[in-house]
Amino acid sequence: MDNRPIGVFDSGLGGLSAVRAILKLLPNEDIIYFGDTQRVPYGSRSEKTIEQYARQDIEFLEQFDCKLILAACGTVSSVAKNAAKCAKEPFIGVVSPAVKAAAEATKNGKIGVMGTWATINSGAYDREIKKYSPGYKTFGVCCPVLVSLVENNWIDDDDSITREIIKRYLAPLLSEGVDTIILGCTHFPHLAPIIQQEAGAGVSLIDTGREAVLEVKEILRRQKMENSAGHSGKIRYYISDKTQNFCMIAKTLLGVDISENVTFREISEKS
Repeated sequence: MDNRPIGVFDSGLGGLSAVRAILKLLPNEDIIYFGDTQRVPYGSRSEKTIEQYARQDIEFLEQFDCKLILAACGTVSSVAKNAAKCAKEPFIGVVSPAVKAAAEATKNGKIGVMGTWATINSGAYDREIKKYSPGYKTFGVCCPVLVSLVENNWIDDDDSITREIIKRYLAPLLSEGVDTIILGCTHFPHLAPIIQQEAGAGVSLIDTGREAVLEVKEILRRQKMENSAGHSGKIRYYISDKTQNFCMIAKTLLGVDISENVTFREISEKS
């Protein structure tokens, strides 16, 4: 048994989709969550900047003696390979677990990827999918506006603006006949109900955060690193900008008030 916490980080609120999965799949585990809300979004930044931010996020979480770190950020998982190598503990991104799930789900070998500019332009999902089958085809679409929609809580099913934006992003994927779509940013599962409605019941959606947590669960089991049985997992949230907006939207996304467990922590640009 290993009672140390799991470290989870994202550029903002998106990683809460992974937290939601941990609460369901690993209820005994303690979590330290860091949302870099001061510098969200990561997806429009240069590769060098994303690497820097990812290293700082990892270093911050390592202060808490985490037993494993989950980059609940599609951009970091796609781009910041060097930062991942600097982690002192097991480090999990969202790309490989999501691709594995997509490869198992697709029936026609046509897989769509919705992601940030950095994620799509990195080609990370395309390279990873070809490891499973050279015959599979991937179709990526950059969806930067979706991050802002989630960060501003525009996630209601009846929001016509959000729905119209999603329809526009889906159009090129559906025209290619994809039967599986990877939600390649952990912000996007928060919009999954609308995406599913617009994509149709015949299209499978892959929640990157959930698939990564399933991978975390397997690693903890295999390496005998689970928390003590019967322990009720606790979560501490740290963010790099004002807490009020984060707490308000997190309550919607998680269904609980987390305001007493959120702490502001500044991240130095120079480190």
